[in-house]
Amino acid sequence: MGEYSAPLKDMSFVLNNVIGLKELSAIEKFEHAESDVVSAVLEEAAKLSGNVLSPLNKIGDQAGTSVTDGVVASPDGWGDAYAKFVEGGWNGISAPEEFGGGSMPQAVSLATVEMWNSSNMAFALCPLLTQGAIESLIAHGTKEQQETYLEKLVTGEWSATMNLTESHAGSDVGALRSKAEPAEDGSWRISGQKIFITYGEHEMAENIIHLVLARTPGSPAGTRGISLFIVPKFLVNEDGSLGERNDLQCVSVEEKIGIHASPTCVMSYGDNGNCVGYLIGDENAGMACMFTMMNNARLNVGLQGLAIAERAYQQSVEYALDRKQGRASGTPKGESAAIVKHADVRRNLMTMKAQIEAMRCLVYLNGACLDKGHNHPDEDIRKSSMGLAELLTPLSKAWCTDLGVELSSTAVQIHGGMGFIEETGVGQYYRDARILPIYEGTNGIQALDLIGRKLSIQGGAPVKNLLADMETLARDLNGADEEFGSISRQLGVAVTALKEATDWMYTNAPNDPNAAPSGATPYLRMFAVTVGGYLMAKSAVKAQEMLKAGDPDVTFLESKIVTAKFFATQVLPQVAGLLGPVTEGADLLFAIDENNLVA
Repeated sequence: MGEYSAPLKDMSFVLNNVIGLKELSAIEKFEHAESDVVSAVLEEAAKLSGNVLSPLNKIGDQAGTSVTDGVVASPDGWGDAYAKFVEGGWNGISAPEEFGGGSMPQAVSLATVEMWNSSNMAFALCPLLTQGAIESLIAHGTKEQQETYLEKLVTGEWSATMNLTESHAGSDVGALRSKAEPAEDGSWRISGQKIFITYGEHEMAENIIHLVLARTPGSPAGTRGISLFIVPKFLVNEDGSLGERNDLQCVSVEEKIGIHASPTCVMSYGDNGNCVGYLIGDENAGMACMFTMMNNARLNVGLQGLAIAERAYQQSVEYALDRKQGRASGTPKGESAAIVKHADVRRNLMTMKAQIEAMRCLVYLNGACLDKGHNHPDEDIRKSSMGLAELLTPLSKAWCTDLGVELSSTAVQIHGGMGFIEETGVGQYYRDARILPIYEGTNGIQALDLIGRKLSIQGGAPVKNLLADMETLARDLNGADEEFGSISRQLGVAVTALKEATDWMYTNAPNDPNAAPSGATPYLRMFAVTVGGYLMAKSAVKAQEMLKAGDPDVTFLESKIVTAKFFATQVLPQVAGLLGPVTEGADLLFAIDENNLVA
């Protein structure tokens, strides 16, 4: 199969016509992010992803990683690829200029991150965690900490990790047992063990900066008593040079069903009683500091769902065009047709294409809202944008990662029996995608976050405003152009169902601790699919405007309209069907005694 080819046309279309790149470039910090500059950036990123990272994807899957005496060996070619990634300045394109970054909007950075993950997700996991650490240090680090660590992290010469999970705790971060004891010099001594630490040890970067959650003496129980610490692999001297190795090590690397080339490490801190750490932020405020990193990671993991689906889709199209099997309508007698001619295969491909384009709109919009929320000069716009960004984050993470699994499974189906054979490589996408709904907060946790926190932020204004915008578009499309009748009708039905489900959540959540959680997961799907349909409708309207204005790329723009109609007629109807599961309540979930669940 061919290598990954970045979908630059669609990326540029979404940036320019759906999320408003021109509006972002009007913000002083992003004034250099004009359309032609962004296009040049994306074209260069496409070269690295297609020519360097993509050819290593299958090699890394087959070779995996290993650890010997605490040293993790990466697959052949990994170190050279990382050096090219750093040399190109890709790690810091959205970081502030004062720390050596490119100050590009996060929405633009997300397009490049999509390329890294589509071409080689196991590789892309290394810089993904570094981005989150950069944000945490900017938001919570002291000036000295920023001066010590940020420049090297921004360039990618140093990488970073996020250390939350412990074997007994899982997603219950409040149950962690790692300790931090104060030292006379103002630093801390860290002890404990963490599991599932992505790129916890490797030799590609000169240093690894671990951000570690631990408890200080006398801290309150649960999450209120957790602090965050900077724990470098190599201590950093006052002149910025690397000092002695810190008292930490990789004990083992997990054997996983996917992302084989990404070392998922068990890390041990303070085995010799001298693991040096530095408090970041206030004591017992570790969760607030970590959530700065976590929210960045959640959006990027949602992007991984989009990215892996895009890669699986590209290979599926290539296979469907090449594989001949059976007769299709119009096929001469005695000849086989390419399977792309068969209606069911075409349905699968269109289902992939439509949802991938909707995901891209959602994730890029999420990034643009963060850009405006942090940087827009108007305080009201900053507030409303940040509220929308917070609302969209669980949708981006959960819906896109669920679809990453579903659509990579569809890709295996399109390949038929050969999809179940490792030789074709399509099975890797399915295996790699399966972690995405689990890490950085399981998708069940995202659903609970949506109903428990995000529906009530800013007094519910982000939800109310988004519902109103979607309802207005559905109404305006009705009669505006008969070509958009199906989109208007289906979007209107979906928004009506979503509003009813949302009202039910507001009414029932306070009265029964299980009522809202029982419907949280289908409610998140309802919300995300409706937003996806809304953004696809906006895409169709813009594509039609461009056609009427004489844009020469007729084939691409017409396909945008067709794909939006397909989403409206084949995907949006799911929303109304989910209203029942959302509002049924929890009685049936607990009707069978837990000891009788197995007959």
